[in-house]
Amino acid sequence: MKKWLRRSRDLGERGDVPGWVLITLMTAALVVLIWGVASERLVEIFNRAMDSISGI
Repeated sequence: MKKWLRRSRDLGERGDVPGWVLITLMTAALVVLIWGVASERLVEIFNRAMDSISGI
Protein backbone atom coordinates (compact mmCIF):
# COMPACT_ATOMS: atom_id res chain seq x y z
CA MET A 1 0.00 0.00 0.00
CA LYS A 2 2.81 2.43 0.88
CA LYS A 3 4.53 1.69 -2.41
CA TRP A 4 1.34 2.49 -4.35
CA LEU A 5 0.83 5.77 -2.46
CA ARG A 6 4.41 6.83 -3.08
CA ARG A 7 4.12 5.99 -6.78
CA SER A 8 0.83 7.84 -7.22
CA ARG A 9 2.30 10.89 -5.50
CA ASP A 10 5.36 10.82 -7.80
CA LEU A 11 3.16 10.66 -10.91
CA GLY A 12 1.53 13.95 -9.91
CA GLU A 13 4.89 15.75 -10.16
CA ARG A 14 5.36 15.27 -13.89
CA GLY A 15 5.00 18.93 -14.81
CA ASP A 16 2.75 20.78 -17.17
CA VAL A 17 3.66 19.33 -20.57
CA PRO A 18 0.73 20.88 -22.49
CA GLY A 19 1.71 24.28 -21.09
CA TRP A 20 5.29 23.92 -22.34
CA VAL A 21 4.06 22.76 -25.74
CA LEU A 22 1.79 25.81 -25.97
CA ILE A 23 4.60 28.17 -24.98
CA THR A 24 6.92 26.58 -27.56
CA LEU A 25 4.34 26.85 -30.34
CA MET A 26 3.50 30.46 -29.45
CA THR A 27 7.19 31.39 -29.43
CA ALA A 28 7.71 29.76 -32.82
CA ALA A 29 4.67 31.61 -34.18
CA LEU A 30 6.04 34.93 -32.91
CA VAL A 31 9.41 34.28 -34.55
CA VAL A 32 7.74 33.45 -37.87
CA LEU A 33 5.51 36.52 -37.64
CA ILE A 34 8.36 38.90 -36.79
CA TRP A 35 10.59 37.38 -39.47
CA GLY A 36 7.82 37.69 -42.06
CA VAL A 37 7.18 41.34 -41.24
CA ALA A 38 10.76 42.55 -40.78
CA SER A 39 12.97 40.10 -42.67
CA GLU A 40 14.61 42.68 -44.95
CA ARG A 41 15.48 44.96 -42.05
CA LEU A 42 16.74 42.05 -39.91
CA VAL A 43 19.00 40.84 -42.73
CA GLU A 44 20.30 44.38 -43.20
CA ILE A 45 21.06 44.72 -39.47
CA PHE A 46 22.78 41.33 -39.42
CA ASN A 47 24.89 42.11 -42.49
CA ARG A 48 25.91 45.48 -41.07
CA ALA A 49 26.90 43.86 -37.77
CA MET A 50 28.94 41.18 -39.55
CA ASP A 51 30.66 43.82 -41.70
CA SER A 52 31.61 45.83 -38.62
CA ILE A 53 33.05 42.73 -36.95
CA SER A 54 35.08 41.67 -39.98
CA GLY A 55 36.31 45.23 -40.62
CA ILE A 56 35.03 45.53 -44.19
